[in-house]
Amino acid sequence: MNLEQIENLVKLIEASSLTEFSYKDENIKVKMSKVNNSELRESNGHMYIEEEKDKEDDALFITSPIVGTFYSAKAPDIPAFVKVGDHVKAGQTVCILEAMKLMNEIQCEYDCVIEAVLVSNEQKVEYGQPLFQVKKS
Repeated sequence: MNLEQIENLVKLIEASSLTEFSYKDENIKVKMSKVNNSELRESNGHMYIEEEKDKEDDALFITSPIVGTFYSAKAPDIPAFVKVGDHVKAGQTVCILEAMKLMNEIQCEYDCVIEAVLVSNEQKVEYGQPLFQVKKS
């Protein structure tokens, strides 16, 4: 992406009602956000443009494959499957999702480290909802 393309993109975003925009392909990542005039005065606001080449985001998420209830352990008196800082191997169970009285063990698809648990025990979750923030190891 060259400077002219970025300038044209900025003009399009400024003219639109969008407040945030991001674009990523294998070689480039562009993020833009705009704030309203009151926020500009309060924060010396800027339109932020970030361009990074050949860098992948480190943060990934383990998401819910179904609608259900999240359980961090097999039983209330047993420690959680995983906690923040744990190193998880591909195929390791990270939680249970109950759906229609069936207990579904959710397993990690790759080796990673748990950076954040994003839901509470016994919380209802939606399809695609992030459950854990992880970093590939």
